[in-house]
Amino acid sequence: MTAGHTITITPSDEHVEVLVDGEKVAESDRPVLLEETGCPVRYYLPREDVRTDLLRPTSFTTTCPFKGDASYWTLEVGGAVHDGIVWSYEAPIAGAEGITGLMCFYNDRVDLSVGDTSR
Repeated sequence: MTAGHTITITPSDEHVEVLVDGEKVAESDRPVLLEETGCPVRYYLPREDVRTDLLRPTSFTTTCPFKGDASYWTLEVGGAVHDGIVWSYEAPIAGAEGITGLMCFYNDRVDLSVGDTSR
């Protein structure tokens, strides 16, 4: 890690809901929060809490020096296609193992609710 850059991975019991175009695509009471210098808090969710039936893998990947190689999925809901809106680190580097296989949505591309959403 570069000097001053940190990531913190914390399991949580906060209630998280993710909506895209008004449709609930994920809901979890067991997110893993990732706080990274210069980035908004990211909510990594277990696959069982994500509507994976609406996802299809892409060939797109990225590499983060602090987490490793990320794979991406496209979401199709209500006839709209949202390319690369979800990602996961299937085999993250040392220090980021707490997010292995969990799925994360871009906060600014979804309607993200955290906390009591009147379940």
